[in-house]
Amino acid sequence: MTLWIDADACPVKGEAERVATRHKTRMKLVANGGLRPPANPWVDLVIVADGLDKADDHIAENCGPGDVVVTADVPLAARCVAAGADVINHDGERFTPANIGSKLATRDLMTEVRAANPLAQGGGGRPFSKADRSRFLNALEQAMRRAAQVAG
Repeated sequence: MTLWIDADACPVKGEAERVATRHKTRMKLVANGGLRPPANPWVDLVIVADGLDKADDHIAENCGPGDVVVTADVPLAARCVAAGADVINHDGERFTPANIGSKLATRDLMTEVRAANPLAQGGGGRPFSKADRSRFLNALEQAMRRAAQVAG
């Protein structure tokens, strides 16, 4: 059982590290660089080559049943769900075989809308709140328990 973190721009690395340590589960932070090596013996930093989707490719190619993946990247989430991993985003929403198709369709639609009207670009998402962190911690705890059952 491994906890995989899509570490680029992940606002919950610290929270995930505490949960992984409590569960005595290996956690892998995957990024193109720019992160300090963690001091925690349960946490590994995996630096991948520069390039589009290299971190995503590494996670998708190495995760599977009994693993948990944390990402906000919907295409990566789809690949990880297909590989059998339990996948959640940073505010605790779970990606499943039942909802990943609609999540991908919504993402693609919004990409087209933004491309069609570049002047209507928003100012980014809303700020990450304490409630988001709480939802994430609850969802991660549940995902870790499900993964432990699968891992046996």
